[in-house]
Amino acid sequence: MRNRLCFALCFLAACATCRPALNAQPKFANSDLDLSASPMRPFIEAFSVDRANLLRYYAVQLDPGRSERMRRYLTDWRERLKGINFDAMPQDGKVDYVVFRNYLEHELKKLDFDAKSQAETAPYMPFAATIIGLEETRKKTTPLRAQDAAAKLAALAAEIENARKTVDQQMRSAPQEGVQQRKVIGARAASDVTALRGVLRSWYSFYDSYDPLFTWWANETYTAADAALLSYSSFIRERVGGLRPLPEPATGPAVQAGRSAGGGRGGAGAGRGGPVPGTAGARAGSTDDIVGNPIGRESLMSELAFEMIPYTPEELIAIANKEFAWCEEEMKRASREMGFGDDWKKALEKVKTLYVEPGKQPELIRQLAREAEKFLDDHNLITVPSVAHETWRMEMMPPERQLVNPFFTGGETISVSYPVAGMTYEQKLMSMRGNNIHFSRATVFHELIPGHELQGYMASHFRPYRSDIGGTPFVTEGWALYWELLLYEMKFQKTPEDRVGALFWRMHRCARIIFSLNFHLGNMTPAESIEFLVDRVGHERENAVGEVRRSFAGGYSPLYQAAYLLGGMQMFALREELVAPGKMTDRQFHDAVLRENRIPIEMLRAALSGQKLTREYMTTWKFYGNLK
Repeated sequence: MRNRLCFALCFLAACATCRPALNAQPKFANSDLDLSASPMRPFIEAFSVDRANLLRYYAVQLDPGRSERMRRYLTDWRERLKGINFDAMPQDGKVDYVVFRNYLEHELKKLDFDAKSQAETAPYMPFAATIIGLEETRKKTTPLRAQDAAAKLAALAAEIENARKTVDQQMRSAPQEGVQQRKVIGARAASDVTALRGVLRSWYSFYDSYDPLFTWWANETYTAADAALLSYSSFIRERVGGLRPLPEPATGPAVQAGRSAGGGRGGAGAGRGGPVPGTAGARAGSTDDIVGNPIGRESLMSELAFEMIPYTPEELIAIANKEFAWCEEEMKRASREMGFGDDWKKALEKVKTLYVEPGKQPELIRQLAREAEKFLDDHNLITVPSVAHETWRMEMMPPERQLVNPFFTGGETISVSYPVAGMTYEQKLMSMRGNNIHFSRATVFHELIPGHELQGYMASHFRPYRSDIGGTPFVTEGWALYWELLLYEMKFQKTPEDRVGALFWRMHRCARIIFSLNFHLGNMTPAESIEFLVDRVGHERENAVGEVRRSFAGGYSPLYQAAYLLGGMQMFALREELVAPGKMTDRQFHDAVLRENRIPIEMLRAALSGQKLTREYMTTWKFYGNLK
């Protein structure tokens, strides 16, 4: 293996062929190879492989055995880390050690949080152990007696009916206070029942027809139990959560696995195929499906510690409000240049009318992408590998996904949100206004190059093992948002209309911090979040609904929405430390950041600056300064 690597390096060093580029790029210099040699890499890779194996085997999230096994696995690895000679490692290894240790501690705390959350919904599912037990028997391939299975299914249907009666009786005598909390728990419980239905379906499908005697005995009782679960899930949503019932869920074994990861690089999101996360029960013009799961201050503090953010939620909201005020002043300046005085909302309304006609949005996106790429070249800001430049693609976003993503999303594939024929007149107009030329100019590069597309490409090439224990949204989204901050400072947006478009998004990111953290603190509801986006930021109402629905639909970390601007500000502060005093050029800084992959930005800072790290290192970097 070593000889093959030496041969490859010698061959590349001798190659005189220039690789294609945005404009001109250097000759091969091994800059596209991951030559890092962290002594922690084998440990992290071994951990990640076995963790994935365990999660595939213990696939039922409600199974207490899953939690017990993962706790044991994480604890064993935490103990194993103590035997590593930390002081003898190079900086690369020390960074990996701190990130890995931080990850293990966070995952253990998360198990505690999940246990508490499941304890709140468990009273609504006294029959869960029966379903999990059946799946456990199948998983271990324990011989099954068909008649016994049919009897268990018959008993299960009776258990579900008894649970319904019990819940109905409790609700009749329940006090009126705490309605919002019941709504949250009811939505979670209904979701859990749906997941258990998927587990039962997977169990039944394993034997059905492959064991003729099983089908002969169990078909009728399974059908009854399945129907009872479907009905009970709707009952919980309506009776406890006060919500509309969900449509028929997707079938197949995948339902039991819980969350699923998106394909491709860069996190482009769901494509045309398959169910769209967060859209179950969603209807255009309706907000009654938006519930969310506020986690509380204690859990927020735990998440902030994991992300190495040394501020409290309240301090972060204060930072967001300060940044919001700055944006409003900048908006007024641009508004005056457009002839609207200090009434920046009138200027914003004007900008929203500057959209392309239906069918022309893909052409605009490509034009704006090339415009940004030329700006990067002209200012020597970053190295863009030719394959990354060559292979990004475009697709049109399905209308059902636009209920969650009213704006385009990106990565290797940029998914364009724009009206389709079946939308109402108002929905079409809102979509075009919300994806106008100047809004789009401010964010196409966020999604493509140098944003998520380039980031995803580099993450797949350099230190990919870190994505399994890092993967922080403060880098994923912070990196792309950082470019919005930097290009604004570099006057990429030349006209006041362009500046209004860029400032709208920065205000939007300030708002995300404010409403998402306040939601988890119990200070704002989803409805209040929507009104905040409409009244303070100037969102189209349908777009605001889609934004809040996406924020609280699940599948995101509770800090994800706050991570955009906060991560961008962290990255900007790091640039001030390294580029402003001349320690690195912009290009060196940006290339180096991408080669470190997605780890907490404080650890990125340690990697690039060489600051001293200890085995028990804790976050200390006040990237925004001390708040008074």
